Amino acid sequence: MMQNSVTILGAGVMGLGLARHFLRAEFVVAVIDPSPKSLENARVLLAPAVLSGPTPLLVTAFADLPDNWRDCPLVIEAVPERLDIKRAALAAVESFFRPDTLIASNTSGLTTTELTESMAHPERLAIAHFFNPADVIPVVELVASASMPAARLDDLATLLRRSGKLPAILHREVPGFVANRIQHAMMRECFHLLQEGVADAATIDDILRWSIGVRMAAFGPFLQRDLNGLDTHLAIADYLYPGLSSTTSPAPTLRAKVAAGDLGRKTGRGFYDWDATREQRVRTAEAALAGLIRDLTAQEMKEGE
Repeated sequence: MMQNSVTILGAGVMGLGLARHFLRAEFVVAVIDPSPKSLENARVLLAPAVLSGPTPLLVTAFADLPDNWRDCPLVIEAVPERLDIKRAALAAVESFFRPDTLIASNTSGLTTTELTESMAHPERLAIAHFFNPADVIPVVELVASASMPAARLDDLATLLRRSGKLPAILHREVPGFVANRIQHAMMRECFHLLQEGVADAATIDDILRWSIGVRMAAFGPFLQRDLNGLDTHLAIADYLYPGLSSTTSPAPTLRAKVAAGDLGRKTGRGFYDWDATREQRVRTAEAALAGLIRDLTAQEMKEGE
């Protein structure tokens, strides 16, 4: 039973998404969160009737887990993005689980050096950067701590692959990893085009969804460059790069939205108004995306076996 089991720290958006993913893969899952309200929300969202998987263990503290749970092979830390909170969570993990339990931190920006500073066994920690929605997006970026042996990182990748994820191992640690660096570079240009009046937000969304977006899902950037021809790419890059945005500060439009409390889905308004109709459209799109991803990754998962 312990082989296909995972402990998730945090019942927030990412934690619950990860719980749904592992439950659907028929893992036994424990979710730990100090907030009874968060756990009650988890009971609703992770109901076995919805997931048709094992019943999750939902507890407020490690002490509430059965003693044999100390043998759980993987703990995923998905607590708020504050170093003090993450360090406290990692200390609690080390005091409860066996010394060889793998620990994966779902941080988006903290370094392994910062996370392992006070750990007794830093060699078992890696960053595992999952993407929201965590039960839909298959790839997870992996960054080993400096003292983690390659074999242990392979163990983590194997476990994640067994659950249906596509591990992507980075050779070294950089701020933002790979996806966030590319995503923010793209969004810098999107905000620039918006502020320059080239197109509105909805138009930019449509262009990226139905051109770059679908091509990236099928091929990725480098394979797409091969398909286009590297000489063509170089010719365009020579004249286009000088005119691209190179600002080192976030866009004023973004700062204004945040200052006004228009944070997107979580507050009911961002670049779009989040009414019931939009919520339903997004849920429908997420379901369709999940089906597309299953089709696109089926062969890659087979090749990884």
